[in-house]
Amino acid sequence: MTNNGKVKPPLWFWIVSAVAFVWNALGVNAYLIDAYMSIEGLEKMSQVERLLFESQPAWVTAAFAIAVWGGALGCLALLLRKKWARPLLLVSLIGVLAQMTHAFFKSNTFEVVGNDQMGMSIMIVIVGVALVLFARMSQNKGWIS
Repeated sequence: MTNNGKVKPPLWFWIVSAVAFVWNALGVNAYLIDAYMSIEGLEKMSQVERLLFESQPAWVTAAFAIAVWGGALGCLALLLRKKWARPLLLVSLIGVLAQMTHAFFKSNTFEVVGNDQMGMSIMIVIVGVALVLFARMSQNKGWIS
């Protein structure tokens, strides 16, 4: 079945796209909290957490912004059934990989925040890869164009 030259996607496409948008909106919220951290917020951190936060290079903050904003816009594009979802989600994944490279290999992030946070970081990478693959499949099936 087509609608304006597009194949009608199944219900699960909408569910996955909506959940992915919410996931990325939560990431945008986390970014905004970091980007606009108040003095009071910094004072609530332990000394090692504050040092980690304040020593983060600008490129990591930029990668974080690219990851979450690219992901949110890419998921919005999925909901709008636009093919530009795929390149946006790919750019988001590149941002995630850059950010996680720093967290895993160039800082003491997990020593400070705890190894249990490593699982969440791995999940973020997996979701990023899955969303790029989902967008590719959606484009191949004609659900987005």
